[in-house]
Amino acid sequence: MPGLIPENLLEDILSRVDIVEVISGYIPLKKSGRNFKANCPFHHEKTASFMVSAERQIYHCFGCGESGNAFKFLMRHERMEFPEAVEVLAKKTGVILPEQNKPEAARAASLSSQLHKVNELAVSFYENNLHVPGAASACNYLLSRGIKLQTIKEFHLGLATSNWDSLINCLRSKNVPLSLMEQAGLVLPKDAGGFYDRFRNRIIFPIFDIRSRVIGFGARVMDNTLPKYINSPETPIYTKGRNLFGLNLSKDFIRDADCAIIVEGYLDFMVPYQEGVKNIVASQGTALTLEQIKLLKRYTHNVVMIYDGDTAGEIATLRSLDILIEEGVNVKVVPLPKGMDPDSLVRNQGVENFKAKIDNASSLFDYKLNILKGRYDMKDAHGKSKIASEMLLTINKFDNAILRGEYIKKLAEEIKTSEHYVLEELHKLKSPVPARQAAPEISARNKPQINPAEKLLIKFMLEEKELIAKVMQELSPSDFQDSRTAKIVSLMHDLVIQGKNIEPSVLMNYFSEDDANQLVCETMFMPDLLDQEKEKAINDCIARIKVERLKSRRQHLHVQIKNAQSSGDELKLNRLIQEFHNLIKKGD
Repeated sequence: MPGLIPENLLEDILSRVDIVEVISGYIPLKKSGRNFKANCPFHHEKTASFMVSAERQIYHCFGCGESGNAFKFLMRHERMEFPEAVEVLAKKTGVILPEQNKPEAARAASLSSQLHKVNELAVSFYENNLHVPGAASACNYLLSRGIKLQTIKEFHLGLATSNWDSLINCLRSKNVPLSLMEQAGLVLPKDAGGFYDRFRNRIIFPIFDIRSRVIGFGARVMDNTLPKYINSPETPIYTKGRNLFGLNLSKDFIRDADCAIIVEGYLDFMVPYQEGVKNIVASQGTALTLEQIKLLKRYTHNVVMIYDGDTAGEIATLRSLDILIEEGVNVKVVPLPKGMDPDSLVRNQGVENFKAKIDNASSLFDYKLNILKGRYDMKDAHGKSKIASEMLLTINKFDNAILRGEYIKKLAEEIKTSEHYVLEELHKLKSPVPARQAAPEISARNKPQINPAEKLLIKFMLEEKELIAKVMQELSPSDFQDSRTAKIVSLMHDLVIQGKNIEPSVLMNYFSEDDANQLVCETMFMPDLLDQEKEKAINDCIARIKVERLKSRRQHLHVQIKNAQSSGDELKLNRLIQEFHNLIKKGD
């Protein structure tokens, strides 16, 4: 059972939620007999093979094998962790989770909720400021930066006036305490006592989390005053390095394109986005953090980085490259001319030029090598050594030996030296430690086929709870030759003894393995038999499984007998031969 959420609450949520309603909120479903079907959202296909059962509250794709219940769909489609999916559906169905009953957790949840609401009030206040007669200069500034009126509205842009307490007065009128404003990072304490607005005389960029909740703000001056940007401080709901600006809007486009374009700032994101480049996010002016990369990996493992064409942009890009490699992300880079950023590139040269640069993005190898060539003299032996050392630090982070080999070869060619010497330098470095140690996946075609009798019998047992007791009188879980079917049968047997629910949608909450979930769903979409045919089919399945059990046991004994003969163990040999003869009699 994933997490520490009680089984009865998970069952309660699943009994209240309608998986058809959940999935149809993401993809269009068409009625198909008793079920619904659609093109699978998890792989590209022309013919619909994704089935949803309203009766069983499960889904299964006959193309890629993806299967599950409402929790699993949210986890896969929204890249959520199990507790996140449970929380979303609990809120949708009105189920109170246990954490909400704990005093400390309740206080934390209450504070987070209050901070989100305070931020929403602040967004409305700043937005209104931008649409009063005195805000013409702020609107003109945004329009001069290429931001359209529709974009201003879509991103809820606003204005902090030059007054020191205008936000404070607004929030006070809505009974928001000063302590809460301070915890939200909206106000600062005065040395002599009291508070003043943190953001003044600046354009306001609200920052939303993945669930489109306001968690913080960025604020930019409308002239060249320094600092140009001020951001919200860290709060209980906002940590700059854990969020990506715009991801709440672009996540579906990123998933569909299987690629994310990463830029630095708010305007670098907004200008391309409004011009049609939707699979884009902004790191909010810093090098990417590990948390941001892990968040992005929910939607894609391919990125194109486009940071500003200055020294700071180069440094931020280089820092991000190594982390991306360690996290198994395929990365390319668009190098920009000095003084240019994605915002100005789109405004001055057009979005098609921007797209062309993305299509022709440099490999990370070429990007880093070009930067190093500009720093060190390629004609000098020490310069070559510096370039090689820097490049090898990155190359060594690849856990794929073929990629490392290709980059080694290319580096040797670029610096015009023997590959042998480059390899020698690489061996001086520590062995690369892969960032992810996931077990190798077995493709569906390489997995052993399941005995049809075992699969069909599981279908019958899931459909008729009373049948489980009958089957278990004839068979034990160990009689099922496939580990997946044995695990499912064993769990059903235990749950029946405990008097618990064995609905397919509930059953899969007990499995962390995709194989077992897939098998449960697949059996439920197998064709139904007529009642008069079912009893004979059940008996046939039991009989076949018994035959296979005897056959397997004989083969096992045969091997043991050979081993006993080889070792000269007469006592063990006689016992095994007797057991073998008994099995033959049973088969007869």
